[in-house]
Amino acid sequence: MSAPTAPSPSAAGSGRNATERFAQKQRNVATVDHARVSAIATDAIQALHEVIRKHRVDYAEYDALKAWLIRVGEDGEWPLFLDVWVEHVVEEVVNADRKGATGTIEGPYYIPGSPEFRSEATLPMRDGEKGTPFVFQGTVTDLDGGPLEDARVELWHADDDGYYSQFAPGIPEWNLRGTVLTGPDGRFTFHTIKPAPYQIPTDGSCGALIAAAGWHAWRPAHLHLKVSAPGKQLVTTQLYFEGGEHVQDDVAQAVKPELILRPTPAASGAGEEVTYDFALDPEA
Repeated sequence: MSAPTAPSPSAAGSGRNATERFAQKQRNVATVDHARVSAIATDAIQALHEVIRKHRVDYAEYDALKAWLIRVGEDGEWPLFLDVWVEHVVEEVVNADRKGATGTIEGPYYIPGSPEFRSEATLPMRDGEKGTPFVFQGTVTDLDGGPLEDARVELWHADDDGYYSQFAPGIPEWNLRGTVLTGPDGRFTFHTIKPAPYQIPTDGSCGALIAAAGWHAWRPAHLHLKVSAPGKQLVTTQLYFEGGEHVQDDVAQAVKPELILRPTPAASGAGEEVTYDFALDPEA
């Protein structure tokens, strides 16, 4: 069977999907801390005031900003904008005291409820799925190295064309998405393909900002993971590939040295493999 044809998702389509998914996300509802909201909002607004004064922003630029903000909403790209340029700092603050596995941003393309497997999985993929065969394996432990049974290891990533299932047309619903539940030894194994680097959508408002600023829109190839276990803190992370394009200049600024994979030729002789372990912190 011939290899699949690359889809051509639009920024509007991708952004709309990301916005709809975010709207469905469960959030803790708590009493509003008015003093905290006031402090954060005041500091944020005053910081923007200082940027305007520093760069002597004029009315033409101010109107361009208003038009762009409106377009971000129309394109449904607020999740994309925030996840690319803001989330990495939130993650840094939230995980400052974590002692175990290193976290990084989630990004806008996570979908809960992927197909579940016990200990070992071949991720759902199309017949003739393009890409280098790849085995990703490891162990989930506590901070003392004890294996954790029934840990959940969720994996999702882009295909060889840089597109995600459920966010691009023509890709099966759960393509390259799956969850492994570890056994008593805490081990997990995924059989998949290596993802490709990709550009974030550039035909919408985020692309307009990138073009106006003279930036690039590229993210390095990466695996997304959520790893959790009873009584342990969930860690959300991404893993990158040594020597990969844009590892040093990721548009989302999410790469950390601890998250670099160094694959070797697979023992089977087909493709590559790597072992990466996760030590989970206890629940706070």
